[in-house]
Amino acid sequence: MNVSLYKQMLKAQTKTIIGYSTGSAFYIVLVAAIYPSLADSKIINHYLQQLPSGFLKAFNITGMGNLLEFIAGEYYGLLFLLLGSIYCITAANQLLARPIDRGSMAYLLATPNSRQTIVFTQALVLLTGLAAIILTSAAAGFAADAWLVTNDALHQKRFLAINVSGFLLFFAISGYSFFFCAIANDEKRALSLSGGITVLFYSFDLIGKLTEKAEWLRYGSIFAAFEPGAIAQGQAEWLPSCLLLAIGVISYTAGIVTFSKRDLPL
Repeated sequence: MNVSLYKQMLKAQTKTIIGYSTGSAFYIVLVAAIYPSLADSKIINHYLQQLPSGFLKAFNITGMGNLLEFIAGEYYGLLFLLLGSIYCITAANQLLARPIDRGSMAYLLATPNSRQTIVFTQALVLLTGLAAIILTSAAAGFAADAWLVTNDALHQKRFLAINVSGFLLFFAISGYSFFFCAIANDEKRALSLSGGITVLFYSFDLIGKLTEKAEWLRYGSIFAAFEPGAIAQGQAEWLPSCLLLAIGVISYTAGIVTFSKRDLPL
């Protein structure tokens, strides 16, 4: 890793990281703030019971039995996935595909640092931003629980497990996004590849949850490995998370090796 390059690129990404972190933290606090007024609502609970089971499963809604289940359904089941996926795809593009496309990568390659050092440093910047967003989200959840909810303590271990599982999901998404950026000659192609496969994965998972006949589609989606509702109920399975870890490690390694050896259109 090149420390100077790491600091410079991290500084360039600071506003983006702060924006995503703040947005994530704000929404978690908002969800926690409205929970006490809805927890005892018979109308809300009755409405949830009337919804199709496939719909509830699709958006990880397990009910309003406690604060953790509510947060898992209202935030981690949808918005968390959108924010994290968008960050992974766009940040990977800004750190690797854009410099290649616009020619600024030539200035980095002209330094005494090897290609492997440069691309590894860019990967660390991406992962640092991702870790910052997840840690901020977790901290916001604990703070909201302590300040806004008095009668329903957040299950700390399960809440941490949801965030760890979420980090591993985005580790995998950022990994293949980084790989596509390493093999693409322009940022539009990198964005289309990363965004296209992510939408496809999410569609497979969503359709598989909505109908039992198409449940087999979930086996082709990495989003199936992230089940915040199940974790909130104490039904966590860590084998899928291990697969996400493997996908991320393989993707980042492939991206670093490919970038180090390929000819760049600079």
